[in-house]
Amino acid sequence: MKQRTYIDRMVKLGMLTALSIILVYAIHFPIFPAAAYLEYDMADVPILIGTFLYGPWWGLALTAVVSLLQWLLVSPQSQWVGAAMHFFATGSYVVAAGLLYARNKTRTTAIIGMGVGSVLQTLMMIPMNLIFTVHFFGVPREAVIALLPTAIIPFNAIKTVANSIITFLLYKRVAKLLEKDLVKTRTLPNE
Repeated sequence: MKQRTYIDRMVKLGMLTALSIILVYAIHFPIFPAAAYLEYDMADVPILIGTFLYGPWWGLALTAVVSLLQWLLVSPQSQWVGAAMHFFATGSYVVAAGLLYARNKTRTTAIIGMGVGSVLQTLMMIPMNLIFTVHFFGVPREAVIALLPTAIIPFNAIKTVANSIITFLLYKRVAKLLEKDLVKTRTLPNE
């Protein structure tokens, strides 16, 4: 029975991973013309749903797998740097939200957790952009510093708040679907 539960969870996490990749392909658009490379996508919504369902460490594992697949399938031009930045950004968001939600699974703690996660991701992306964008994409440090208050910080705040609202609206419905057994066990009559 324990192995069946583990397999069931792996299948559901795989479905959330696939949904995350599909959402990156289907829905992505720039928010700020000055930084058109910063594109909004809903890939973090399935990751956050998985985090609330299975805990922060499963959410971090989902983030790692999705980051790797996004690098390989969606944006290979960003190389490993894009995957690393996505991992740090989304990882900080889902672990913060997941840790708070795991302590007390209520709507209030979900909202607080997503709020804390949103702030943490937004703050995390300041040093990440100063390190990765400057050193690996060759953008001058002064240009990145100039974009922080006008594009990078607002972008991350808008993206995480939007994904938090979408997650809040969808979580209960999706959770009910995922809580069902995917594989029904049948007992065969003895012959």
